[in-house]
Amino acid sequence: MAFILFISFVILLRIGELILSKSNEKWLLQQGAIEYGQKHYLYIIILHVLFFVSLIIEYTQKQNIDFSVPFLICYFLLLAFKVWIIVSLGKYWNTKIYRIPNAPLIKKGLYRFIKHPNYMVVIIEIALIPFIFHLYFTAILFTILNLVMLAVRINVEDKALKN
Repeated sequence: MAFILFISFVILLRIGELILSKSNEKWLLQQGAIEYGQKHYLYIIILHVLFFVSLIIEYTQKQNIDFSVPFLICYFLLLAFKVWIIVSLGKYWNTKIYRIPNAPLIKKGLYRFIKHPNYMVVIIEIALIPFIFHLYFTAILFTILNLVMLAVRINVEDKALKN
């Protein structure tokens, strides 16, 4: 039951993020934003969907269904960082890569200290969520796949931010 509640919570958060992203996308486009990285965005979606599928499959195959309270607490602390990042970027936060020509880069919140804090959170999230339920196969596989995907994405984003 804890797994179902937790995964439902995380999926609802993701849906909320997509709704916010779509709203911000409309605003960004009205401001003349240019989208970058369209070619790899579909692969990000597929990766995240398969991540949840893998979580569910691996969980249903397990004999032991306990969960880790310390990892759960870490996840909720990580969510606080995610909220801070989203609030710091405001209307500029998006799941896609947009750049408004001549708009200054955001340098507040975690962005004062780290170039890509949102990706840092995503990396930790992809590893941490499976650890809560001791789903080590999913944690390892999707951490590796996510790192490969983010290497591509960060490269594209860095080029977009230089324009």
